Amino acid sequence: MDRLLHLDRTLDELDPPRWGPPAAAATPLVRTVHALRGVRLGALGPADLRMLVAQRVALPHVLPLAVRLLLEEPLLDARFYEGDLLLTVVGVPDPVWVLLPDLSARLRAVITTLPEDAVADLPRGAAEELARFAAGHEPLRRT
Repeated sequence: MDRLLHLDRTLDELDPPRWGPPAAAATPLVRTVHALRGVRLGALGPADLRMLVAQRVALPHVLPLAVRLLLEEPLLDARFYEGDLLLTVVGVPDPVWVLLPDLSARLRAVITTLPEDAVADLPRGAAEELARFAAGHEPLRRT
């Protein structure tokens, strides 16, 4: 988790090249993601991290922050429902996790300790996706 040492820096600084301003006709999502690249990593909240992970933006810098939250509270409600950040994170393709094997292992360990009834309360297919991630396979869906 040495990437956490850069909490005072932004994604535009850590993940070049800097993004210019979004196009005038850009969607609210694109505008938000562009804006988040200019926020110090330490100021990104759970919903921001969920959005950046879902959009596959600077994952080597963003995933450690998201996993750090999930290690403390695996079923964190980042914006939409309990466990939404976790399901977004486990939806990241396996090749990205190869760059972060320690985080992957720690997250897999946490997933295996989740209570069965809590997993059952997650959206349809979530239990299978969590099991697949814990076993080290490609995710079933993208978020």
